[in-house]
Amino acid sequence: MEDRIQEPPKAGLPITPDQTATHSPENTRQSVQLIMANSSKTHTSKELRQSVQSTMSDSTISSIDKEKRFTVISTVSDIEAQDNNDSEFNLSQTRKHLGFVRYTALNVYRRLFTLAFIGNAIAFIVIMARGNATPLDLVNASAINILVCGLCRQPLVVNALFITFGSIPRSTPMRLRRLACKIFHLGGVHSGTGVAACVWYIGFAALYTYYYRPSPKSTAVLVLVWLVLALLLAIIAVAHPKFRSQKHDYFELTHRFSNWIILLVFWALVLMLASDSSVGMSSFLVNLPAFWIIIILTLATIHPWLLLRRVPVKAEALSAHAVRLHFSHTSVVFGQGISLARHPLADWHSFASFVDRYDTPDTKFSCLVSKAGDWTRATIAAQPTHLWKRGIPTYGFGYVMRMFHRIIVVTTGSGIGPCLSFIGDENRPKMRVVWQTRSPGQTYGARTMDLVRRMDPDPVILDTSALGGRRDMMPVILRLFKEFEAEAVCVISNPVMTKRIVYGLELRGVPAYGPIFDS
Repeated sequence: MEDRIQEPPKAGLPITPDQTATHSPENTRQSVQLIMANSSKTHTSKELRQSVQSTMSDSTISSIDKEKRFTVISTVSDIEAQDNNDSEFNLSQTRKHLGFVRYTALNVYRRLFTLAFIGNAIAFIVIMARGNATPLDLVNASAINILVCGLCRQPLVVNALFITFGSIPRSTPMRLRRLACKIFHLGGVHSGTGVAACVWYIGFAALYTYYYRPSPKSTAVLVLVWLVLALLLAIIAVAHPKFRSQKHDYFELTHRFSNWIILLVFWALVLMLASDSSVGMSSFLVNLPAFWIIIILTLATIHPWLLLRRVPVKAEALSAHAVRLHFSHTSVVFGQGISLARHPLADWHSFASFVDRYDTPDTKFSCLVSKAGDWTRATIAAQPTHLWKRGIPTYGFGYVMRMFHRIIVVTTGSGIGPCLSFIGDENRPKMRVVWQTRSPGQTYGARTMDLVRRMDPDPVILDTSALGGRRDMMPVILRLFKEFEAEAVCVISNPVMTKRIVYGLELRGVPAYGPIFDS
């Protein structure tokens, strides 16, 4: 995932092998396919053959042979057949336009956001139009939305939801399984209720200001009311996808510390309002929904930090571009990830994990880290002996793939790390793997290649260093999807590539899933 994206050519055509390089029996047994592709669709077969043979120079073949992990494909055949394979998935202009609306403009994340927000907006308008709303009515409505928003990010709740949806049997009708897989779009509910909470709170702040009568206590309450509103607006502003992707550290720090401050100020607000109540403080609090909601939110917020630990790490350098981090402080199961940081109050990073029992039995699980930003570069350059972890291992996108019988796993670069989580599930679906990366053996090591073969004994690997850059994987994916009779395609890459591949497959009617920016 660390590679920069190059615009893919219009056609990248997989090559059916005619000949393979010979290796020793052991290396042949451990080999994986290296698929060569050509970037032009208009070339003749002779020109394509000359192009590929030129790309696969003797020095290239020699360097690949030294890795002793590949069956090298150096001839071209069935070009037309591979190209025509995509014709079964050709798109009409109508389908493209409808697909854009369904899969981009109104994707599941945005539908959930819209449902959460519009439902609240209608209720807000109706209540305000009646003119009988009290400040406490509005603060309770805001608190309910904040509760739902917060629980959508609470590890225990997230795990419960993924376990529930991921436990749907494979005998369930395909349509229901495809819908259940969208649970990782839960962030739409999180953001929808978060914005709705701000709307309700704006109403509360406006009413309280309208009824404000100067006094030391009421003035203090008014200041706190507007402080909370300012923080809510700041959280929403930095959560915008564009800002979040460009300034992720600022987003994370603003989100975390603003949430903590809001929680503390909310406690102060409720207690100050209760102290002015004519029915007595205890009676006021017991009958105020916002009070109980704050208690739940406080427990939900504290829980992950109660499990904050500085844990030992065994770093295994794979190359100048990647490192494998081994942990033993706990155990993980298929589909779980872990949050790591060098400093507990600095930026946190989530990584998918995979079990170590197949190749490193002295540790329990690993994370694969490759160059993708300042934190990952620093981790590779100065390999840590200890890191901070918080909370519990949390289920992620990959876990729901277990409800299918047969899948195609598509990945690029270090995206293979999250994919390796599949080896920890004895009941995993049958799968084929398509992996596009740079010098896989040199970058990730022989043991990583062996783990890939545990997922798929015959993975399709596109070595971008031999191909001279990235190639369009769509023809390869579509061919495998048809031949393997797969039910779904799982895509794990960088955000741009994941979105591009998933969108292209969905337009063609292929069930495809990939992590989104908020999953």
